[in-house]
Amino acid sequence: MKTILRQICFNLKILWVSPLLIAFFLSDQQTIIVLDVERWVDCLSWPKRSPLKQLLALLQEAKEFRNLYYYRLSKGNIAGKLAMFCLKIFYPPCPYLFLDLSCEIGPGLFIQHGFSTIVMAELGANCWINQQVTIGYKDKTGRPKIGDNVRITAGAKVLGNIQIGNNVTIGANAVVVKDVPDDCVVVGIPAYILKRNGVTVKEKL
Repeated sequence: MKTILRQICFNLKILWVSPLLIAFFLSDQQTIIVLDVERWVDCLSWPKRSPLKQLLALLQEAKEFRNLYYYRLSKGNIAGKLAMFCLKIFYPPCPYLFLDLSCEIGPGLFIQHGFSTIVMAELGANCWINQQVTIGYKDKTGRPKIGDNVRITAGAKVLGNIQIGNNVTIGANAVVVKDVPDDCVVVGIPAYILKRNGVTVKEKL
């Protein structure tokens, strides 16, 4: 009986956000949105459901995903954008997560506990960002360019016109203001390389 009641509650919740599918069907960003959904479902270890039901579940249960969804729609055609602007009145985004619309963000961005998080950078595919992360300008020279499969953990700051390579992990509260090569773990203030290609080191950036 409890399982049935839980399923009924779940269906009612996603029914509430089902109008958000209007923008999805009108937009030309469906492919990248589906890739985002697949990534989030994998990261959250959710049970298998149909793609549309997973999308609705994320829009209801994972509020940070709603911000990413609106970001994707904003990059698409006029029809999807207009629907998004209307729907945002009834389904507001999270106010504590900022994804700058001038950025280019690759597919599969996962945002875990995105409280007080700012993303103002170019991001590659399948990046992972935690809470209280700031990625953006240090001065007028430019903003970060971040590669694929980069994980930026809680409280980290990535600032300035720098390049973060592929397969990089940035440790909690690290401050990164210099380029980071591929396949590294960086930590500290200022950040230094703790691991390179899986080998423990201690190298300045």
